[in-house]
Amino acid sequence: MKEIYLDNNATTRVADEVFEEMLPFLREQYGNPSSMHAFGGRVGRAVSLARERAAAALGCVPTEIVFTSCGTESDNTAINSALTARPEKRHVVTTKVEHPAVLSYCKNLEGKGFDVTYLGVDREGLLDLDELRDALRDDTAVVSVMYANNETGVLFPIPEIGAICRERGVPLHTDAVQAVGKIPIDLSTLPVDYLALSGHKLHAPKGVGALYVRKGTPFRPFLIGGHQERGRRAGTENTASIAALGKALELAAAGVGHENTAVRALRDRLENGLLAAVPDCRLNGAREPRLPNTSNISFKYVEGEAILLMLDQFGICASSGSACTSGSLEPSHVLRALGVPFTFAHGSIRFSLSRYTTQAEIDAVLAELPRIIERLRVLSPFKKGGPEPLDEKPPCTC
Repeated sequence: MKEIYLDNNATTRVADEVFEEMLPFLREQYGNPSSMHAFGGRVGRAVSLARERAAAALGCVPTEIVFTSCGTESDNTAINSALTARPEKRHVVTTKVEHPAVLSYCKNLEGKGFDVTYLGVDREGLLDLDELRDALRDDTAVVSVMYANNETGVLFPIPEIGAICRERGVPLHTDAVQAVGKIPIDLSTLPVDYLALSGHKLHAPKGVGALYVRKGTPFRPFLIGGHQERGRRAGTENTASIAALGKALELAAAGVGHENTAVRALRDRLENGLLAAVPDCRLNGAREPRLPNTSNISFKYVEGEAILLMLDQFGICASSGSACTSGSLEPSHVLRALGVPFTFAHGSIRFSLSRYTTQAEIDAVLAELPRIIERLRVLSPFKKGGPEPLDEKPPCTC
């Protein structure tokens, strides 16, 4: 059975062109790019080419790109740099719907005596920019706001947020892991000081990422050791993956138009078809502005995990918006921040498409999922006409 993969916000398949790009550095060109000899120098030039490709895709200069191991490292490095560069400033502003790479780091900072302000969102998942303005203080070291939400696909107004931060002289970091390659990004005009991305979200392998650091932004390294990355990130360069990331970013920049036309059309076909065919379901987050590949839909009276298990029987891969790593019954922090009713939040499914998604795959989901929901609702103790559970957050049982 061939899988129908609609979980691309979790990870993506490595593009064939990207795989071919990295192969020589796993076989013949295995030298250390920091070595002085010609063998290592050739590998070093491949790293430079990848940096140039990344810069061209993002609209910046190559020296502003720092290669890392992943988006989490890039996020942590950016926030850490902003704090250590100006140690007298002990305040961070972020949002309640960030990825754990930012939220968990901020919770860790609070344990060390830093002050963190968490901005809320409305029922569409959008920020109140006046709340952001009011949150900024003289001791604010950095504002960290994601470019696109990984669960709902909702886009935040990063140009406007950047302008507010510049008025107050506060650096802006954005986790753009889900945005890069799906929407146009031009850092030559975008008022952002740090931007994080991850290779495995855009058809490169896992274990490689990058951090954009605007020229002139005070920077302190997170990993300290050798002189790699111009002293900004110690450790021997992961050459094969770096070369792959450069190629993936080149392909992504060329394919943004496809993402916003063909992929968007398939997403809308799936989304509108399900909303029309299944009663008591809802779209979570604003319809626009939103990533062209992401749709988060809640189905009332059923559990998201049960839907996923039944989808899996047909080879359909998606993810649940109600998954909780602690094992408790608590639904997604993003959906709770949006005020999604508890009975809906538990039945949330995120579909995330890619350039490889086909109309036949979408049609297969539209054929099977309404029947799955109907079957599960027959079994649900809270099916329509039955008792309604209290719409409140359950106690944590971990």
